[in-house]
Amino acid sequence: MEHKKIIEKIDSKMGFTPEIMNLMGDMNPELFAHYKKCEEDIQEDGALSAKVKVLMGLAVVASQRCEPCCESQMRSALHHGATREEVMETMNVVFITSGAPGVAACRKALKLIEGKDEPGGVHGCVPHRRQ
Repeated sequence: MEHKKIIEKIDSKMGFTPEIMNLMGDMNPELFAHYKKCEEDIQEDGALSAKVKVLMGLAVVASQRCEPCCESQMRSALHHGATREEVMETMNVVFITSGAPGVAACRKALKLIEGKDEPGGVHGCVPHRRQ
């Protein structure tokens, strides 16, 4: 049951629940404990704001070319108040450090800036997004 509490906290901070968290919480609660670090260390302000840390996370997952991860990080960044300009600057960093493939991994995620969610939700995330 601990994983359900972690999921609720993450949902309240990100504005949605990444579907992988529901799957891992049900399938392997022991491994799920690692997701608690996301809730504690990334989604909260510290020396860096949560928004900056999430944008950093976006750059990292883009470099790994994980499209569902990019979508989740973009949702979280927008929920934390990231502006179009901040996201575009992050994309510049992605391009410089990872090249065009890193930016291409953000194709669907970038549509979220314009509110162009794909029908049926986004891969890796729960289809409904909290308002």
